[in-house]
Amino acid sequence: MKVIAAFFDIDGTLFRNSLMIEHFKKLIKYEVIDPSLWYTKIKPVYEDWEKRYGDFEEYLETLAEVYIQELKGVNKSYIEFIASQVININGDMVYKYSRDRIEWHKAQGHKVFFISGSPDFLVSKMAEKYGASEYRGTIYIVDEENNFTGEVVRMWDSENKQKTLDEFLSIYDIDLENSYAYGDTPGDLSMLRMVGNPIAINPNRELLMNIRDDQNLFNSTTIIVERKDLIYKLRTDINIL
Repeated sequence: MKVIAAFFDIDGTLFRNSLMIEHFKKLIKYEVIDPSLWYTKIKPVYEDWEKRYGDFEEYLETLAEVYIQELKGVNKSYIEFIASQVININGDMVYKYSRDRIEWHKAQGHKVFFISGSPDFLVSKMAEKYGASEYRGTIYIVDEENNFTGEVVRMWDSENKQKTLDEFLSIYDIDLENSYAYGDTPGDLSMLRMVGNPIAINPNRELLMNIRDDQNLFNSTTIIVERKDLIYKLRTDINIL
C-alpha cells in the first residue's frame, strides 16, 4: 500500500530560528565555546544581517564554521545534554502553521519526515518532540571515544537532501504525487520538486526566484507567510522587489 509522506525542513520552516544557533548560544553560556569568538568572528556578520545589510545565510555559514571547529574533541554525551536543554527551552518556538500541519498529517495517517541541515543530535530531539516518523540531519562524526572529530556529513544543501529522499523512497512505497514538502530556502528544492504538493513557508528571495523560474513549481507551489498572529497565502506571481 502506498504511503503519503510529508517532508519538513526544520530551521525557518518549522522552527522560527536555527537549532544550531540556539545550541551555539547555550555552548557559549556553558563556556564550551569561548565567548570571545562571538565578538571577534560572528557579531559583525550578525549585526549586518540584523540591520538588513547582510545575508542570513552568510551569518549562518560564519557561525557554523566556528561551531564545527569548536566542537572538535568535545564528547558527544556532554553536547547532547546541552542539546536536550535547547529543545526543552526553545522547542515550542515554532510556526503555528507548520505545527498545525504536522498534526494534520499525523491525523491523516501520513508519514512525517524531518530533513534538516541542523546537527542530527538536535534534529532527533525535535523529531521525538513532534512525533516524526523518521528524521535526518547533518551528521557530526565521532571517534572511538565518542569525541567529535570536526568532520560532518552535511544535510543543508539540495543535493544531499536528495540523497536522503532517495533513501526514504527505497524504504517506503511513497505516493509522491499526493505527498507534501515544506521548505524555506533553495536547499529544500529537491524536496519541493519531488512531490505533488510543495509548500514554501516564509521563503527567502532565492527560493522564490527558483519557484518562479521553474514552471512545474510555479504552477503547484503554495506560498505561506506567517507574521505576528496572521498567516498569509500568496500567489506565485507576486512581484519580487
